[in-house]
Amino acid sequence: MEPVQGTHKASKFAPQDVISKMPDNVVTHILDRLPLQDAVMTSIVSRNWRFKWTMLSQLKFDVEFFMCLMNTDGEINSYRKIISRLLLHLNGAVTKSVIIFTLLDAEDIHHLILFLSRKGIKDLTIKDWSKTQVKLPTHLFSCLELKHLNIVGSCFNPLPNFHGFPNLLSLELFSAQFGSSDLGEFLTRCPLLEILDIGYLSYTGNNMKLVEIAKLQNLKILSLSLCHLETTTITSLCDVLELVGYLPKLQELGLDFQDYKLTEGHAKKKFPTAFPSIKALKFTRIGLGNGIMLSCALEMIRHLPNLQTLEITATPYVDDPFPIPIPILDVEYNMMELRSVVFRNFKGSENEVYLIKYFLACSPSLKKIVVHHDWCLGPSEQLMFAKMLLKLRRASPVAEIDFN
Repeated sequence: MEPVQGTHKASKFAPQDVISKMPDNVVTHILDRLPLQDAVMTSIVSRNWRFKWTMLSQLKFDVEFFMCLMNTDGEINSYRKIISRLLLHLNGAVTKSVIIFTLLDAEDIHHLILFLSRKGIKDLTIKDWSKTQVKLPTHLFSCLELKHLNIVGSCFNPLPNFHGFPNLLSLELFSAQFGSSDLGEFLTRCPLLEILDIGYLSYTGNNMKLVEIAKLQNLKILSLSLCHLETTTITSLCDVLELVGYLPKLQELGLDFQDYKLTEGHAKKKFPTAFPSIKALKFTRIGLGNGIMLSCALEMIRHLPNLQTLEITATPYVDDPFPIPIPILDVEYNMMELRSVVFRNFKGSENEVYLIKYFLACSPSLKKIVVHHDWCLGPSEQLMFAKMLLKLRRASPVAEIDFN
């Protein structure tokens, strides 16, 4: 029997080194999805992969990364050497980065942001939870290619001659210190903004004016604390809702009511028209024990006919010991397009039950209401609250109430 000459055919089934032949863009996508320390460790996969990690386009200096460094070597100087060597070997652009100030000091932060400013950074997240917040370096304001900027903590102080981020699409500022510059004026220098989320700021400059926010014509999502608005330009929630009329693309609105006060005159001020563009609304830390606040909030919601998602978080603090005794205004049950409603920190008060009753009765398309009760409610109070909810009439035959 003659031997089979199958050399050529057998080669079709021979194992191939697919990993080593992957295109560079595919390799980069894989590496960017790994934790930074794991991406660097791919250098041991094969000789061909020894320096593949240098093509990283995303850097995530998070808690997991620093925990890995601590388990490797406890010396702070060693951390700096490792990070410096890592940055030195990177070849291409770094378009996205997350920096959490775990073991880094001000000097480290300055070096990192200087490096990123030279690498074409487009998406930057900075989180500073230290007691003494770090002042961000001026190199940050030379990152003109930025599209997404998220700052938690830190001192954010734009230069007086700074002309803004011309390509910025989203800006999130949380628990940050804003410098002496006017916040509203700074925002107007970011004309392409689509997402603006501002909360818990402290700053020495002037508060924002509604007219300055109204200039951001591309806004799709707006979330802000009412206490950051200049009091001379806002006299009621009606003024805030009128702002929506100047933002034709706005679809989601979030308002934080902490430290915001309303008077009886505000409650009587009527909203001029309906605003059909808003699809999602969120109220945070609103004092529903105050009849004025509740009436204004409900009146605002009733002027959003296409609202589909609603979220209300009541203030977690004890209600005002001297609540203003203004009764809830009788309103018509206008039909709404609500699909989902979430309530948080509810205690089962008369005003809260009124709200739940209203939305159940005027939402024929409602699928679910979630009620998260306040932590202070005991078992018996929770049971009474749940029984009360089950008795309420529902316009939607499929609406569920999830109480927890």
